[in-house]
Amino acid sequence: MKAQKKENIVRQEIDEKKYNELLDDLLSVCRKHLHSVDEDLIKRAFKVAFEAHKNDYRASGEPYFLHPIAVAKIVAEEISIDDVSVAAALLHDVVEDTDISLEFIRKEFGETVAEIVNGVTKIGGIFKGHEINQAENYRKLLLSMVNDLRVILVKFADRLHNMRTLDYVRPEKQRRIARETLEIYAPFANRFGLGKIKWELEDLSFKYLNREAYNELASRVREKREEREKYIQEFIKPIKAKLEEEGLKFEIAGRAKHLYSIYRKMIKRNTTFENIYDLLAIRIIIEDDNPNVCYYVLGIINQMYRPLPDRFKDYIAIPKKNNYQSLHNTVINHDGRMVEIQIRTRKMHEIAERGVAAHWKYKESSFTSDKEMEEWVNWIRDVFENASKDEATKEILASFRMNLYQDEIYVFTPKGDLIRLPAASTPVDFAYAIHSKIGETCIGAKVNGKIVPLNSTLHSGDVVEIITSKNQRPNKNWLQFVKTHKAKNQIRRFLNRQDEEIVNTGKKLWEKKIKKLKLTFSDDDLQRLSNKLHYESVRHFFKAIGLGEIDIDEILKSPKKSSEETEEIEEFDKFANVARRDAGGVVIEGEHKGFVYHYANCCNPIPGDQIIGYVTIGHGITIHRKDCKNLIGLAKKSPERLVPVNWPLKQKSTFIAAISLRGEDNPGILKDLSNSITNYKDTNIHSINIKTDDGFFSGFLTVYVENLEHLNHLITRLKKVKGVYFAERMLSAKTT
Repeated sequence: MKAQKKENIVRQEIDEKKYNELLDDLLSVCRKHLHSVDEDLIKRAFKVAFEAHKNDYRASGEPYFLHPIAVAKIVAEEISIDDVSVAAALLHDVVEDTDISLEFIRKEFGETVAEIVNGVTKIGGIFKGHEINQAENYRKLLLSMVNDLRVILVKFADRLHNMRTLDYVRPEKQRRIARETLEIYAPFANRFGLGKIKWELEDLSFKYLNREAYNELASRVREKREEREKYIQEFIKPIKAKLEEEGLKFEIAGRAKHLYSIYRKMIKRNTTFENIYDLLAIRIIIEDDNPNVCYYVLGIINQMYRPLPDRFKDYIAIPKKNNYQSLHNTVINHDGRMVEIQIRTRKMHEIAERGVAAHWKYKESSFTSDKEMEEWVNWIRDVFENASKDEATKEILASFRMNLYQDEIYVFTPKGDLIRLPAASTPVDFAYAIHSKIGETCIGAKVNGKIVPLNSTLHSGDVVEIITSKNQRPNKNWLQFVKTHKAKNQIRRFLNRQDEEIVNTGKKLWEKKIKKLKLTFSDDDLQRLSNKLHYESVRHFFKAIGLGEIDIDEILKSPKKSSEETEEIEEFDKFANVARRDAGGVVIEGEHKGFVYHYANCCNPIPGDQIIGYVTIGHGITIHRKDCKNLIGLAKKSPERLVPVNWPLKQKSTFIAAISLRGEDNPGILKDLSNSITNYKDTNIHSINIKTDDGFFSGFLTVYVENLEHLNHLITRLKKVKGVYFAERMLSAKTT
């Protein structure tokens, strides 16, 4: 935190003597707490950091350079990682706050140091301008952005020192940083097994978020300090004597509960400070790696004091998810006062204070378990339990480069809401994650203020704004690049709905057309027609119609209309002449008997039709069908010109009728047509005129029928013949 200009702050300077003192102190801490130390690496990082920050000051007036030194000491002493992390801690602010580039860091200190510095820099920018409302997602966001877990550990150290020096910034900034620390960094540190850091971060956050409650609790704890220390010494004296008598090597000490822990208990139990009886805790650290010794010590203490069974917790047999192991036992002293006792080995204590592994699922939370993280935690536990300290350190450092959450990204809405997506997700995935309607109308996107294509890859920390249009619809090409199940499912669902509408449209067009043309198609007929036209199914056939890919008229016409109509008219005229001649013409009754007559071209009546005559001046009598539209109009004007006429009556008379046919050219179709006719009342066929074209047939046959009922029965039978989709009484092309 850089300084604000304040008149009452005196800026301090670092001279050569002070510089050397600070460097020597840091190297001393590193030698004491780290497995090995590359002193040249740390000296070079120390010098670059000093030169980069020598003109910068913190809000307190101290040289800013003291901050990276403090962070480096926390990394070495309180977290105890490695010398690479110490170097990165010294340099963690130079890329963000000075003119030194990441490329320079990479060239001078190597890829690993540069990657840690870059990771800490990126994390520093995550919370700017964003409201914290999904703390666990922010914690996962931090892991998703880094490949090396030392980035997170250095950031913990950076945050701890900032919290220790928070007094000098504005109150509103204090509260923002404290809330961020309490909701993000403290629980996150706990999941990394950094118990000591977690407690301090919580207490410091509590101080700035609720200073009144903090000060009151701190005051009460201070008031009881001498009394508490005296009580603790009296309590542990007999325990210490007994354990020494048993020949055990151990460390025993007492402490007061952390302030924030006391405050949470008061809130949770809805009680006062005076009613929190278990404020004291005794910790016994056994200098033996055998966990069975812890149970032995537990038995000794339970013989000395009365234990509370419901307050006993065995975290050795069943460790916490962050790898924490210890026995927790609460006993009642001879004066009726409760005291909590923790018993653990030295190795367990080191893991509890400076653990490097953690897990998202913990007792106060309901986060989902991550299999990969859990396997890693178990592996770390095995390393600690089965290897020497030096071997464990090497193995853990080798494991730091892990992609724990590289399969996820966390991106922001323009309002600061955090959205979790799979790695390599696109703006379309983001849009559907917000709302399906946003996804369906997504036409473009801005990422970090710049317009990008919809198939662009998003990265953790991106701010994404979706541009929509009411005219936009999902595109099937989106399925080639979206990653989320929701986006894929919603796009497919929309396309299926759209397909259904197209299919239904095509089906309606088809049914309307065949109804107009008086065609009949069974399900089998449709399937065969679809196959013949090389469509996978009838549904695909209807879809092609709906999309305008098929001209129904072209499908239903074979041969082409122009030649077919001419031929059909000619054939009908021939048939009509034969049929009328065979019937013996027409009979004209009454006073017009013997008049010359001819057949109307508008309706072309043939035997079997109900007919009537109309007297045409100068042209004799014109014979019409009674349902002829032209005749109806003439009759309204001159009803007196209508003349009764009939076909001649004969005993068992028959007349010739023609049936027009169309369908598929299947093998044996002529035989099937013939059998369908002759097997009904021994009907005789007068003639058959069938032509084929491209797998289809069309034409007509003439038959002798007794009446229209007879004819209709034959037509019904013909429609049932496999492959026939049109069978109707043949009338003049002009009247159909």
